[in-house]
Amino acid sequence: MRKLRETIHIYHTNDLHSHLENWPSIHHFLSERRKKHASDSSLILDIGDHVDRSNIYTEGTLGKGNVKLLNEARYDYATIGNNEGITLSHEELDSLYEQAKFEVIVSNFTDLEGNIPRWVKPYKIHQTASGIRIGIIAATADYSVYYEKLGWRLQDPLPRLQAVADQISPHVDVLICMSHLGKSKDEELCELIPSLDLILGAHTHHLFEEGKMVGNTLQAATGKFGMYVGYVSLEYDHSMKRVVSKQAVVYPTDELPVPQNAGHTMENWERIGKEKLSYPVFTSNSLLKKEWFNGSELANFFGKALLAYTNADCAMFPAGIFLKDLPEGPVTAWDLHQCLPHPINPCIVTLSGAELLEVMELSKNEKWPNLEVKGLGFRGKYLGAILFEQVEQDMHGQLLIKGEPLTLHQTYRLATLDMFTFGFFFPSFKTAKKQYIMPETIRDVIKWYGIKEEHKCRA
Repeated sequence: MRKLRETIHIYHTNDLHSHLENWPSIHHFLSERRKKHASDSSLILDIGDHVDRSNIYTEGTLGKGNVKLLNEARYDYATIGNNEGITLSHEELDSLYEQAKFEVIVSNFTDLEGNIPRWVKPYKIHQTASGIRIGIIAATADYSVYYEKLGWRLQDPLPRLQAVADQISPHVDVLICMSHLGKSKDEELCELIPSLDLILGAHTHHLFEEGKMVGNTLQAATGKFGMYVGYVSLEYDHSMKRVVSKQAVVYPTDELPVPQNAGHTMENWERIGKEKLSYPVFTSNSLLKKEWFNGSELANFFGKALLAYTNADCAMFPAGIFLKDLPEGPVTAWDLHQCLPHPINPCIVTLSGAELLEVMELSKNEKWPNLEVKGLGFRGKYLGAILFEQVEQDMHGQLLIKGEPLTLHQTYRLATLDMFTFGFFFPSFKTAKKQYIMPETIRDVIKWYGIKEEHKCRA
């Protein structure tokens, strides 16, 4: 006989960013919970940004190692974050989930022709053993410009989610949204779709230790880096045909049991990543040393690489991007990744001479070199000195671009990093004309230039 009331158990993670040091404990915890709820309705969901190419295992496997981990932990459904969506090439993302044993749900994602890729479901109606129909919708953050450069198209997430919710609501008993949109967008979703029982949040790394109710909707989120595993219980009344109770909690990962083989497992992931990246990519004639608060041999090499790759007039970048020296002799893909682990793309910003002059003045901010940057694709510690290529001052204080005096009304193409284009450091970049170069990362640029210089030396 079916119970009058039934609890649906939901476990969720978000924004792991390949912090795999927490994964053995998460995997063990979820496995134990699966056993505990063997006779009940349960789901395990990931809300995106599980992948982060700053991790050597992720880089070496191009994210497929992360999919393997989700398979092994028996996840049911996942959505994509911007780290899955825009740090992999079109082909790499299109093949990322080939071996997935879970389903990928993204309601606002298509190719440029408007076709839904074979590995994506725009929604899912999951039916429990007792017949409860759980509708799952999902959306990823609207980085449309980036996605289109990679051959994908995003629909405006909120109206798209509303349309999908309207479509499936008559056919479901419970409605859940996996939202990689951020905290403020989730607040809007609560107002826009009041029929939502639950929003599992991500992207802005917010944490709700006991959930947050907005109207009828419970919000739950687990912060970042696998520091917490989320748990939501939804009590469903079969006679009333609706959820009558909702609760959310989080479990701190550092309080969970650590499997005995955790250390060996993590060493194995690093070994796999290093082995896959052990091949040489170019040969350097000298040791390229880094320096965070001044110019350096490595910065000079990168500045020339960035200009050659973009064919821009001048370049600007922070010295803090270089985390390791590059050796003399063979430079491997592993060396490059250790030096530049950031999922950051080059970008060309078109500015007037007056705007470029303003950027150069802002770059002299004495606080910036020691600024500890979090996010924006930056995976280092300090921003470091802001360095320029093909920009100098003559003895009279006149600024020269490519050896010619800067002209206020002339247009210049500045090669820089996409992390600077969101307006936090340089407000004029936000509205300036920008050309994002994708899917190449800044380590691809230095690789390209290293090969070019090696061939030049051999000629």
